[in-house]
Amino acid sequence: MSLNPKVKSLDELAMILQKLKIEGKKIIHCQGVFDLIHLGHIRHLEAAKALGDILVVTVTTDKYVDKGPGRPVFTQELRAESIAALECVNYVAINAWPTAVETIRRLRPDIFVYGNEYMQKAEDETRVSEYEAVESVGGMIHFTDEITFSSSALLNEYFGIYPEPVNNFLKTFKQKYPADQVIERLKGLKNIKALLIGETILDEYHFVDPIGKPPKGTHIAAKLLSEEVHAGGILACANNLAGLCDHVELITAIGKRDNKEKLIRGKLRPNILPRFFYYGRAPTIIKRRFLDPAFFNKLFEIYVCDDSLAIELEDKIGSYIADVLQKRNYDLVLVLDYGHGLLTPKLINLFCSSHVFLAVNAQTNTANMGFNPITKYFRANYFCLDDKELRLAFQDKHSDLEKLIEKLGQKVSLPGAVCVTLGSRGAIAHNPEDKTIFSIPVLSQKIIDTTGAGDAFLAITAPCVARGFPSELVGFIGNAAGALAVTIVGNREPVTTEAFLNFVKTLLK
Repeated sequence: MSLNPKVKSLDELAMILQKLKIEGKKIIHCQGVFDLIHLGHIRHLEAAKALGDILVVTVTTDKYVDKGPGRPVFTQELRAESIAALECVNYVAINAWPTAVETIRRLRPDIFVYGNEYMQKAEDETRVSEYEAVESVGGMIHFTDEITFSSSALLNEYFGIYPEPVNNFLKTFKQKYPADQVIERLKGLKNIKALLIGETILDEYHFVDPIGKPPKGTHIAAKLLSEEVHAGGILACANNLAGLCDHVELITAIGKRDNKEKLIRGKLRPNILPRFFYYGRAPTIIKRRFLDPAFFNKLFEIYVCDDSLAIELEDKIGSYIADVLQKRNYDLVLVLDYGHGLLTPKLINLFCSSHVFLAVNAQTNTANMGFNPITKYFRANYFCLDDKELRLAFQDKHSDLEKLIEKLGQKVSLPGAVCVTLGSRGAIAHNPEDKTIFSIPVLSQKIIDTTGAGDAFLAITAPCVARGFPSELVGFIGNAAGALAVTIVGNREPVTTEAFLNFVKTLLK
């Protein structure tokens, strides 16, 4: 509870405003994040107060501040108290929803006020919904015309959440790549037509409470707390890609029996067109993880798969791929090879021998360690992998990664762009034209689960490379996607487009 009596719950505030309206008072409503109060906010709120009798401000709750890791800097309670300290403000409440729509319906303001920077966003989905909500309660919209500042720019400058080397990188980078230009380039990826192929993996998360060692055993006993199933593997990659690109087709394989197809379809974004093939004897791949939720420690894993049986689908899938590559003009084909047998030598040859723009990752994991090198692919326009995958491909533990990237380029018929992710050390991006190497620092601050971060990096950077983005910009975009992905439990949900664009904008302000 706030010590400032102006701060109310939404229910309390709704009752207060109802009485004030009966008394003939005109209610003005402003909504915002207000992570750092500055002169622009103060003038905006003073201008709003001049429109009526009672000024109400609602503050976006912490979990809906989509500005990336480390934001908001100040908690919702502190932000509410800061606003309440302003003389022009009569009441403050914390908005419990991602937009102001439900709050408008509850508070029923006479005038809902935006800052002038929102005039350019008048047609976006959130603004339209809020306009309709204001109209439904008999109110009107007003835009103030006061001096504006960027809270994100001020926070980046004076409340930097990153260490000095990262802040120095961002200062230089945003001079070369202004936020608005980068956002426009990312929005321009919508019309890309993409085809993805790879293994479907269902990620089961079993959250357990370890309760100790049985007196007559040597194992650890645990109590089951909860369970959830995520769409992993190529499904997660497709979901992340489909946030940026409107036309996404997917080729994958699942088991013939008990394949969870209904669940899988329900977890795909609506603009993904899936084509499922069915293993006759092999199951849908499941990776079953047992975790302690207190510290998110993975205690044990079970893999349900049979990577020796995918050969039975080779001819069917090959025939289908040859047909769609000929009939449909794809801007991007993305192959994500988890090494569980679906991508056979025949299918790899089919992709590499085609003339499509090809993006590839051959993943190293527990089930295929050392048996799934990226060098299986003799052509690609874009290779995306981590440092361990690159080192295993050349059986080279100690050489500089730049040297190994050069060896990879020599091994393929058409050297393409290369991104190598380095975990906590960020990523490097290689420009094939002049062989320049760019180092991009890690942009993560809060890490919950690293599962799926590499897939998010690949999915969001592949269309960027296809559209000719500079290599250093590709690496930056990939690290931004990865920074958001590690804040999500597994593949519980994809990186949302709005959160991603807001994070990029926040970093470059």
